[in-house]
Amino acid sequence: MNPIPLSLTLADGVRLDADCYRPRHRPLDEPLPVLLMRQPYGRAIASTVVYGHPTWYAAQGYMVVIQDVRGRGTSTGEFRLFAHEAADGAATVDWVAQLPGSNGRVGMYGFSYQAMTQLYAAAGRSPALMTLCPAMVGYDLHQDWAYEGGAFLWQSNLGWALQLAAETARRRGDEAAFLALVRDAQALPVGDRVPVQPDRLRQLAPDSFYWDWLNHPDPRDTYWQALKPDLAGVDLPMLHVGGWFDPYLRGTLRLYREAQRGRSPQQLWIGPWGHLPWGRRAGSVDFGPTAISPLDRVQVQWFNRILKGETTPDAVEAIQAAPVQWFEMGGQGWRQSHLWEEDPPLQYGFRGTGLGSMVGGELRPLKSGNGEGCPEVQVTPETQGTPETQGKPEVYVTPEVQVTAKETGVPDVIVHDPWRPVPALGGHAAVPSGSFDRSALDDRADVLTYTTAPLDRELVIWGEAVLRLWCWSSAVSFDLCGVLSVVRRDGVFNICQGYQRLGIGEPGQRRSLRLQFQATGQRLRLGEQLRLSLSGACVPAYAVNPGTGENPDAAPRLSAQVITIAIEAGTLAFHLS
Repeated sequence: MNPIPLSLTLADGVRLDADCYRPRHRPLDEPLPVLLMRQPYGRAIASTVVYGHPTWYAAQGYMVVIQDVRGRGTSTGEFRLFAHEAADGAATVDWVAQLPGSNGRVGMYGFSYQAMTQLYAAAGRSPALMTLCPAMVGYDLHQDWAYEGGAFLWQSNLGWALQLAAETARRRGDEAAFLALVRDAQALPVGDRVPVQPDRLRQLAPDSFYWDWLNHPDPRDTYWQALKPDLAGVDLPMLHVGGWFDPYLRGTLRLYREAQRGRSPQQLWIGPWGHLPWGRRAGSVDFGPTAISPLDRVQVQWFNRILKGETTPDAVEAIQAAPVQWFEMGGQGWRQSHLWEEDPPLQYGFRGTGLGSMVGGELRPLKSGNGEGCPEVQVTPETQGTPETQGKPEVYVTPEVQVTAKETGVPDVIVHDPWRPVPALGGHAAVPSGSFDRSALDDRADVLTYTTAPLDRELVIWGEAVLRLWCWSSAVSFDLCGVLSVVRRDGVFNICQGYQRLGIGEPGQRRSLRLQFQATGQRLRLGEQLRLSLSGACVPAYAVNPGTGENPDAAPRLSAQVITIAIEAGTLAFHLS
């Protein structure tokens, strides 16, 4: 249990401290492959919130090195989010490959920040680095970590900024600042004049990454491009890990799809987990003992095959198994397959009745190309053109289909009141994450619901569902949150959600919207129902849109308006497994 302390002094004089674990009763000079983790939370933690302790990994015949990144733990230098991880990571890989007792073959593992440090280290293209196991990684920092659908991920970003700022205050011995930041982290400061810009964080951590992320909302900004790991020419075997309720699943999928273009083996595991822990429960739902993470043993078998060259059945299976191992919630547990296609086929349509917020509307299957089964919403093959409104049914041209809403009917209306916005509950973007009974939320008059009839056959929905609809609003800008749930006798349990911010437009202008949901894998059984819920907010997961055209992340609370959103018709597309 007592690690060997090690230190690497970089060319600029910064010292990076690490702990080294080796198997007991093995000579210290016996050459072993190295498992490396680089993390910012104090190396004694070693990601044990989701992984086995490094002593367990060492006992499997490895030299395990857990390093504090620059400016964290006891390492010296200044911590700047991701700024030094490429150069420091590459230097560390070369260093551990040459340590006494190393055989020169290095693999890396870790989740979240520790997954990003793997990618940055890989950009150094060291021949010693043989494989990566990145878990729950926000690969594109803008689209997969900081923002979703154009909206800043307020709760998760603020909570993380407070955690890192508190650690900075602790390192410099500022107890007053440390305690103030800890208190805010335990009860987020959401009541300031500009809610997304809390006064105490600005006062105590003016150099936090949080302000950089707020000040660069455009994904094309050079700020984001400079932070993207340069993986051009990198082709390494990777074991990818995600969770259906993890906020960074988008990044895990993006990295996996990109890595598949190379020649090295890639494998993806997706469990029924939030960011942490990786246990049998996510939210209020117990997915059973098989949901408990098998990843420690899976990773060791992966490392055994690549770093040791083992040919045992388990080691060979680790590489040759189906490329995607995913947990079917509500059903069979772990399954194997290939990844779904990115563009799902249409499955259901819905149409406003005027009472979607009171008694709910119907979500009806689209049984054929002419809309049979949901005659109010028609779909036809794509043709060239744009939305037409002069003397014709109004048509929304998407990359795959047209959605035609007949002129009869009354739209369903959401009245979003910033005094009592719809609160976040579970899903992937809120804390805590996971699946909860949202029956009370769906009873609110500012939530529209569309529900299928009780199913006469079982459905397994998986992949990224896509919602397309026509809507208009009283405001120049507004948000829309969509949630998919399974309706059972014991409640309404969310399975995935999506969020989209609509930019500046004329009040009352009919607008098309495409909302992509977080990927999911869910079995719906006979008699259960699928429900789509729509609202104009999801607070504090995302900040309230004031509706004035101001940047919601800089708008004072006083400017927030009541917003009316009308939903006319739409379609819901998803894959069936």
